[in-house]
Amino acid sequence: MTDNVHAHEIHKFGSMAELWWDKQGEFKTLHAVNPLRLKFIQEYLSIAGKRAVDVGCGGGILTEALAQLGVNALGIDLSHDLIDVAELHALETETASVNYQKIAVEKLAEEQPESFDFVTCMEMLEHVPDAGSIVAACAKLVKSDGMVFFSTLNRKPKAFLLAIVAAEYVLQMVPKGTHEYKTFIKPSELSQTARAVGLELQGIIGIEYNPLTQHFSLGKDVDVNYIAAFKKIA
Repeated sequence: MTDNVHAHEIHKFGSMAELWWDKQGEFKTLHAVNPLRLKFIQEYLSIAGKRAVDVGCGGGILTEALAQLGVNALGIDLSHDLIDVAELHALETETASVNYQKIAVEKLAEEQPESFDFVTCMEMLEHVPDAGSIVAACAKLVKSDGMVFFSTLNRKPKAFLLAIVAAEYVLQMVPKGTHEYKTFIKPSELSQTARAVGLELQGIIGIEYNPLTQHFSLGKDVDVNYIAAFKKIA
């Protein structure tokens, strides 16, 4: 199996692995939105005691937070450097019930189909050659009636202006070159792709940023960054 990945993306994020847990550094935005992601997930299911896989886990920000809330969490990524950083941080924080593995989500789906109560895949779909393959693998991994959560960026001019021009070059909230507008995904496209593999949309919400207060919040505006919840229909 050829991994569904852009080599330059793995190198780009892997080369910054040591910065992943600096809450005021290059990845401060990921730390800022993480509580919002957790809040959204917990609106759809009680997560304590559940088994979950965090696809494209990076350095483990969401994975570790899930484990600290009682989830038996597995984080997967294709970057050796990011997995190493995630494992080291889990040791430093003595976080139990968290494990990491360097493996493609498609391969994991072949090895462990319908093994997880819920699946998370945050800010990854826009970084791979075939987003549909990721969605299909996530659907295969989750149990019947289980939940899958995706977050990504909407392909609208507003997203280009705020997520790329403003966030990367003006406010420097994320590293330059993090995103490519052509890879952004409209909610309608994500819903259609998910429906084709047995995932039914349960809810969608936007992640909004206020430049005056420098705070993120959940809201109705899905024109830039959004999170969607899907349920696997038997």
